[in-house]
Amino acid sequence: MKWLVLGLLTSAFSAGTPALRAQDTNVGKKRLVVLGDSISAGYGLAPEEAYPALLQKKVDDAGLPYEVVNAGVSGDTTAGGLRRIDWALGQKGADVLLVALGGNDGLRGISPEQTEKNLTGIVEKARAKNPAIKILVAGMQMPDNLGPRYVEAFKAIFSKVAETQKTELLPFLLEGVGGDDKLNQADRIHPTAEGQQKVADHVWAKVKGML
Repeated sequence: MKWLVLGLLTSAFSAGTPALRAQDTNVGKKRLVVLGDSISAGYGLAPEEAYPALLQKKVDDAGLPYEVVNAGVSGDTTAGGLRRIDWALGQKGADVLLVALGGNDGLRGISPEQTEKNLTGIVEKARAKNPAIKILVAGMQMPDNLGPRYVEAFKAIFSKVAETQKTELLPFLLEGVGGDDKLNQADRIHPTAEGQQKVADHVWAKVKGML
């Protein structure tokens, strides 16, 4: 029995367990962390249909040594992102950070000033962990029924943070997807698989130059 157990252990280590093989493939790779909400998490879809997973395919196809980490949490706000940014970056930190938060702030009517403060805090915490980190802030927009004053103030948050904190800016994460019934699920908020592909294409066009 002892030799049988030793034989099984030897086979397992020589073949490599799935977890060990997955870790091995990421050795030496840089990290692109996506800090987002349900859109990044791929609400209503399989994980591989969410745009961070689609970004990973684009990264691999381009032969770039990056691991894309999906730190999207459904329902998250910029306040939640600020609380968990250290956890999301982990011990390894990140080389590139995509901040894709704010939509839930707007839908909850959180003041633009508070959202701006939270986003600034996320950037500052990320840079405290890695001063050389590259950061892309993705903007969001609110529907007109929230009133023109709030809609305009909310839209301006992201460009202001990008300017003052000297980050890259993606003006609208859902460009070409938001408001299109054919590209969104029945709730008219979360992209379909096709919509997620368009989001991935849009993000890739900006982020590939940062990698």
